[in-house]
Amino acid sequence: MLAFETDCHIFSGCGFPAPGLHSFVFQPLFTINGFEFNKVMLLALLSTVVVVCFFWAAFGKAKVVPGKLQMIGEAGYDFVRRGIVYDALGKKEGEKYVPFIVSLFFFVWIMNLWSIVPIAQFPVTSIIAFPAGLAAIVYITWVTLTFKRHGFVGALKNFSGYDKSLGAVLPMLVVIELLSNLIIRPFTHAVRLFANMFAGHLLLLMFTIASWYLLNGFGVVYAGASFIMTILLTAFELFIQAVQAYVFVLLTANYLQGALAEHH
Repeated sequence: MLAFETDCHIFSGCGFPAPGLHSFVFQPLFTINGFEFNKVMLLALLSTVVVVCFFWAAFGKAKVVPGKLQMIGEAGYDFVRRGIVYDALGKKEGEKYVPFIVSLFFFVWIMNLWSIVPIAQFPVTSIIAFPAGLAAIVYITWVTLTFKRHGFVGALKNFSGYDKSLGAVLPMLVVIELLSNLIIRPFTHAVRLFANMFAGHLLLLMFTIASWYLLNGFGVVYAGASFIMTILLTAFELFIQAVQAYVFVLLTANYLQGALAEHH
């Protein structure tokens, strides 16, 4: 729902058209053999195109003396490589995972950014399927890497925090660690991103619609206040969008670090 999609105003005999779950449901743009393709899927696809085209344009013909676009690309790439991957995994172990984590960061960030882009105005990650899909990719990578590095028994020890010196509390600890690592971890990884973007979009919708709804009679004063809040929330949302992309890949790097670490 967008503010201009309703003619309802205060003092005109109609209630406030509050946003809700219906604001996250879109009619399909087209259907092929029962498969429905909607606006959110289009934005996710465009996110992929934006990330690929940007890095292709920035590094497709890289120069020793970089141009402006290459400098921006290098700054973004280096920020993730040094600030996240190297800090979590070290340069030697982390270098091979840099492309994966850089791609993940910019993909999540662009999907978040659609929330404040005119016409689009919707964060892809506020639909749980997308954070869940990305979290599943990270989860499969992490579990596979753990088994590959430590073998079957070593991986189970890694997941369970097995330490025979703990004595009587060991069985309880093993159950808690297995539950936390193999079930709760991927769930919270997805929900953290989803919940923040869902709540942020709902707040933006609330104040945007309120600005339009109050734009009538004496309500114009309150409409102005609501519009100011919309601007402030948009600026705040810009910050949150970047932070959530950062947190998502930071946790990814930490999970990979745990897979590569030697179990003691």
